[in-house]
Order: sequence, then C-alpha cells, then structure tokens
Amino acid sequence: MLALEMARDELLVPAAEETAQTQAQASAATKKKTAALRSWISLDHDGQGTVLDLDKHAIIHRVQIHARDLRLLDPLLSYPSTILGREKVIVLNLEHIKAIITADEVLLRDPFDDTVLPIVKELQRRLPLSSTNFNGQGEEEDASGVQKDETDEENEFPFEFRALEVALEGICSFLDGQTRVLEADAYPALDELTSKISSRNLDRVRKLKSAMTRLTNRVQKVRDELEQLLDDDDDMADLYLSRKMVGTSPVSDSGAPNWSLASPTITIGSKVSRTSRASAATTVEEENDVEELEMLLEAYFMQIEGTLNKLTALREYIDDTEDYINIQLDNHRNQLIQLELFLSSGTVCLSMCSMVAAIFGMNIPYTWTKDHGYVFKWVIIVTGIVCSSVFLLIISYARHKGLVGS
Repeated sequence: MLALEMARDELLVPAAEETAQTQAQASAATKKKTAALRSWISLDHDGQGTVLDLDKHAIIHRVQIHARDLRLLDPLLSYPSTILGREKVIVLNLEHIKAIITADEVLLRDPFDDTVLPIVKELQRRLPLSSTNFNGQGEEEDASGVQKDETDEENEFPFEFRALEVALEGICSFLDGQTRVLEADAYPALDELTSKISSRNLDRVRKLKSAMTRLTNRVQKVRDELEQLLDDDDDMADLYLSRKMVGTSPVSDSGAPNWSLASPTITIGSKVSRTSRASAATTVEEENDVEELEMLLEAYFMQIEGTLNKLTALREYIDDTEDYINIQLDNHRNQLIQLELFLSSGTVCLSMCSMVAAIFGMNIPYTWTKDHGYVFKWVIIVTGIVCSSVFLLIISYARHKGLVGS
C-alpha cells in the first residue's frame, strides 16, 4: 500500500509541474498581449520619444479620438489597411504600423516590436526640423542659397505629412521586401517544377501561390486606400491638421499660414529669393489646395503600384507554369490513351485466337480431322494472319481518324 502511494506521488509531481509550466506560459502570453495593447510611444517635433503605458480610455482622452476609430488600431482585431483623416488626428493602420498622428506628436503602438523599431528610428531621424542659421554679413554663394531654399521648403512641410511619409515609406519598403523574398523563392521552385513534376514540388508551389495571394491582397488594399485618397480632394484636405490649427489662430505678418510650427525666424536681411517667395505667399491659400499632399501620395502610390506589378508578373508566371504542366499532363494522358488502344486491339485479336482454340478444344467428333495432320498447322497460320490483319486494320483506322500519333 505504501509503495502504491509513493508511485502515485511520483506520477502526480511531474503532472503538477507540467500544469504549472503551462499556466506560467499562458500567463506570460497574456501579459505580453496586455503589454502590446497598452504600449505606445509618443514622438514630438524634435523626435524625442516617450514610452507610454496607456489604455484606450486614456488614448481617447489624450488625442480626442472616437472609440470606433481606435478599434482600427487594435492588434487583436483584423482590419485592412486604412488612412483616416479626422478633425484633429490622422488614424493610420498600415499592416504592422498602427499610429495616431496629430499636429504636434505621433503616437505609435507597440514600439518594441521588431517590425516597428525601424519606423521609430526613422521618425526620430526625420521628424526634427533642420535649423537654418542666417548670416547678415556679406553676400552668400549661389550654391549655399540653393541649399537654404531646399531646407526652407523642407521646413515648410507640415509635421503630420513628415510622419505620414515615414509610415508610407516604411510600409511600401516592407511590402516590397516581402515581394522580393517571395520572388526569390517562387521562380526557382517553378523552374524546378517544370523540369520535374513531383508531389514535393507541387506542394511547394502550392504554398508559394497561397503566400503570393495573401501578399497580393495586402498590397492591393494599400494601393486602393491611396487611390481612394487621391481621388477625393475632401479626404486629402482632412489630413491637413496644421492648416486646421492655423485656420483658427492668427496668421503671420505676410498673411500666409505658417505650416511649420517650429520654423526658424526670418530676419529682414534675408535673400531676395526668400523675399519674393514671401510676397508670393501673401495670397490666402484655398482650403481645397491639396497639391502638396497629392504629390506625396502619388509618389508612394507609384511605388506600391510597382510592387503590385511584380506580384502580377509572378502570378502570370505561375499561370504560365500551370498551363505548361497541364499541357504535359495532357500529353501523358494522350500517350496512355494510345497505349490503351494498342492493348485493347491486341486483346481483341488474342480473343479471336482463343475462340478458335476453344472450338477445336470441344469434345465434338470432326471427320475432316482424321488422317489430315496438316490441318492444325494451317489453322494456326490462317488464324495468326487474320488476327494480325485485324490489328493492323484497327491501328490504321485510328491513325486515319487522328486518334493516335503517326
């Protein structure tokens, strides 16, 4: 009895340890999901990042966003790629890039993910404005003037568009990279399948085709979203957050909106080119002027269109390979049909010989078989000639009708 209890205890201890380990893994997975749901990073104009631990109610109160829009950024829910312009924010859901862009900060979800870290670093690098120092002494060279003009144009680019550009560049590069990886795996597999049709190669191509279909749908959704924005000027105008803020605040002395909230002060001794630009900007810009954003979206629309063209070319190559394989299989099938025709014809001829042998094998007295030893020989010869003639006649008829190859 004591031995049975000791054996039971030995069995229960590993089971208890396994149960505790499973519970610990489940708890760790739950904590990880909870951390991903509450983990955000805030990036300001200077690219300074602050990691935040906020729930959805805190996010809603912080950026004044609706709960239905925040659901688009929930990693536990599967929503297609979306770019939404709201009154004070831009809701961005592009694959793994889930962000809320305001006029003065970017909130990025799950910043410690391996696919999101490059986006965070790129935002920290490109969000800060380049400070321009103006020297009021002497004339500057034309080259330096061109550089300053380019820097000024960059400074005039709104904060939300710089953040949006980083996100679009990141998602386009990510999808293009996955397309290149898929191409590197698919083309050799398809070439190998054409040279050798086997179950292993067919299964490999089937998996690659499924991956290509899923990737095509993802790329197509991003392309459709950009196309929808480009087709609607009102949707693009909703993305001008800085314009909305400036529209309710005093304008600059020149009467033109100051798109850059951190743009450098322009002194009286600026260049003539900057003075002419300021004088040209004295006209009040219309609310439906979306040329700046349209050029930005058009560039990445062309890039995602190129990625989609690569996938389309890959799909056409797969379809051509499938057609080639079907032709090969049809050829093999036709060869089998020809073989079946030869075998069927030979069987008919052999059945005629069997019929003659059955007739002579019957226990029936034949008077003409007595004292005629040569009869068996002539019967065999005549039967063989007749059967061969019937076989050749069947094959000739099949070739005449095109049923078999010549």
